[in-house]
Amino acid sequence: MLPKTPAKGMRDFLPKEFSLRQQILTTIQRTYESFGFTRIETPAVENIELLTSKQGGDNEKLIFKILKRGEKLNSAENGELCDLGLRYDLTVPLARFYSNNVGQLPGVFKAIQMDNVWRADRPQRGRYRQFMQCDIDIIGEQSNLAEIELITATMQTLSNLGLDNVTVRISDRRLLNALVERCGFEEEQKSSVFIALDKLDKIGVTGVMQEVEAIAPGKAVEFVNLINRITSSPDPFRRCTEELGDYLPQEVKQNLEEILYVTGKTVKNGNVVFDVTLVRGMGYYTGTIYELSVSGLGISVGGGGRYDKMIGKLTGQDVPACGFSIGFERIALLLSERNMQNTVNRGAAVLVDKNIEPDGIVAVMESCRNVRQNSNVTLLKKIKNFNFQIKQLKEQGYESIYEYKNGAFNKID
Repeated sequence: MLPKTPAKGMRDFLPKEFSLRQQILTTIQRTYESFGFTRIETPAVENIELLTSKQGGDNEKLIFKILKRGEKLNSAENGELCDLGLRYDLTVPLARFYSNNVGQLPGVFKAIQMDNVWRADRPQRGRYRQFMQCDIDIIGEQSNLAEIELITATMQTLSNLGLDNVTVRISDRRLLNALVERCGFEEEQKSSVFIALDKLDKIGVTGVMQEVEAIAPGKAVEFVNLINRITSSPDPFRRCTEELGDYLPQEVKQNLEEILYVTGKTVKNGNVVFDVTLVRGMGYYTGTIYELSVSGLGISVGGGGRYDKMIGKLTGQDVPACGFSIGFERIALLLSERNMQNTVNRGAAVLVDKNIEPDGIVAVMESCRNVRQNSNVTLLKKIKNFNFQIKQLKEQGYESIYEYKNGAFNKID
């Protein structure tokens, strides 16, 4: 027999589930639009050269690649069997989109993307191989107004979804560079040290120390002790700037200082806090980075940062760019577990006798046509278990149920 279940890591959505997802997406889009963002769409499939351009970090190892077709596959040279792939995020395609359409876009472009992406990852709770991402990006704004607005808009979105106790952890890739320079690591060791630090919540301090010691013998103790002094301080950001001294550029210190101050005033449903251990795995980040968590869900539900060099790799000219992505699937899971009510009104249901004559169907169809100008209407034949049918319709969200009989609509309570 043919398989009846979806491919591994993929899902079907029942009408009730899909309706709730649409309700969440509508709230997200309307909130983003209230901040001046506009929605765009890019193809699910991109050229493999773009997807493997060393900008996606470990996600480039998870690409669903597409074989060449027809004669191209038969004549593939040097083992190059793939020329396309499914996008693994929305940021890399956005950079291509902007580069291709810059002449038709405003100087500061504020984009919304809400689409599926694909990663050949190991499926687990809240993680799938096909999943929805909700991104907002600001391209062309060099100042930290971009970061401030992205954080504020994202936090307001979660507030509108009924989520509080939200935390955004924030740092800067340039601060991480200053951190490893302060501890005397060589240039070629930096990325490996960042990877080790990024595992802190998984392998603990001891695990990080062991990995750093393997990378640079004799430097792990000083590095971990520095991290501990900063994280255990009542004011981690101030302690970090004191520890790094001249290693930390003044513009980086001022940038983070201003973002923390302003968002501390504008965010009402949570906190924006400095975290020296925040790394973010994507290779394209050049400055500010941040990550989002919600009380009750022990994993990150979003993140982003500044990627000022990405567009330049496509056009030859760097353009300031910054984004924030919500992990929609994890937010939807959390809201579902909290029994978020589906408030979508399906409209009216009209039930007709199973033996209705053709002329009767014509009459009821014409009547429904008029009603559909103001409301949704579904037309169904009555079943033997009439009470059960009414119960199902109410569960599906139909607030008004009518029985059509003898040319008249009779409302059923």
